[in-house]
Amino acid sequence: MSNNNLEEAKRQIEICNACRFCEGYCAVFPAMTKSKTFNIADMTQLANLCHNCQGCYHACQYTAPHEFNLNLPAVLADVRTESWERMSTPQSVAKIIQGYGGATAGVLIVALSLFFLWSRNTEQALNFYSYFSHETLVLIFMPLFIFPFFAIIFSLKKYWKEVEGEKIKITHLHSALKSVATLSNLSGGQGQGCNYEETDRFSNKRRWLHQSVMYGFLLCFASTSVATIMHYIFDVKAPYPFFSLPKLLGIPGGVMLTVGCLGLMWLKNKADKNLSSAKRWGGDWAFLMVLMLTGLSGLMLFAATGSLYLELILCFHLASVATLFLLTPYSKMVHGFFRLSALIRDAQLNGKAH
Repeated sequence: MSNNNLEEAKRQIEICNACRFCEGYCAVFPAMTKSKTFNIADMTQLANLCHNCQGCYHACQYTAPHEFNLNLPAVLADVRTESWERMSTPQSVAKIIQGYGGATAGVLIVALSLFFLWSRNTEQALNFYSYFSHETLVLIFMPLFIFPFFAIIFSLKKYWKEVEGEKIKITHLHSALKSVATLSNLSGGQGQGCNYEETDRFSNKRRWLHQSVMYGFLLCFASTSVATIMHYIFDVKAPYPFFSLPKLLGIPGGVMLTVGCLGLMWLKNKADKNLSSAKRWGGDWAFLMVLMLTGLSGLMLFAATGSLYLELILCFHLASVATLFLLTPYSKMVHGFFRLSALIRDAQLNGKAH
């Protein structure tokens, strides 16, 4: 972490800790009251607890033009994204993707689409398993899943060590998952929402859209998992009919994922860049764009079954999924894993306080 960002974050946190006007807004403010001085581990933990709702900024009496010039959402966003980069392997890849995420994602999707077009079975077919066998897809995507998985695990181990995390108990995990499921830290403390896109007005739009993306992604993942179980355990082969569990999970999941991402992109376009990490704006957009294209192309693939456009949409969808996997450890996609870890650690510290 750069010394300038760390020192500035500590300065602002110490002023907030003395004021405590925003104590009920989110988990960051009760957490900061447990200390009087802050080191790099404290700042990493607080930054990853922050959901960038920006409510504290609009409630603060010490923002510019006051001489204190507080902008806690922005400085915590810088510390947060730097923590992802610092704990990633290799760090150089994370810095490129965070800074030039849109270009990186675009190049990957185009290159991988061409690869899948080149490697497909060229015979015209009515379903995509005629273009790529199930075994071929497993051979391609298994490494693309395993590599990001272990890359994220290594990053989280570094995070857990830095924040001095302890053995996780069921109560800690339950508290963190409850917060994730309800996105309570985007509620403004009293359920009225945050100020992300409406400046000094409260709104729950960002909270609802985040939930749409999260639950849509989980439904899509559940659809793939169920299909895998059906294939390998029950010997029920794809493609599956509409009224089958993979489709009944995957189609609503794809709709929720696509709509949620488009909504968040719209809100991000309205939001004030100066209240988040402006240097990583491209990485944020790449994360939303790839997620949205993954959901949308999956829905298009279902609709195109039996059409002349099936192979083109299939190759684009496979390229989008592969890009999502490859970028997950280095794009904003990883924020979910870090935030869950921060919430678990916060639950541990709250347990100690009581």
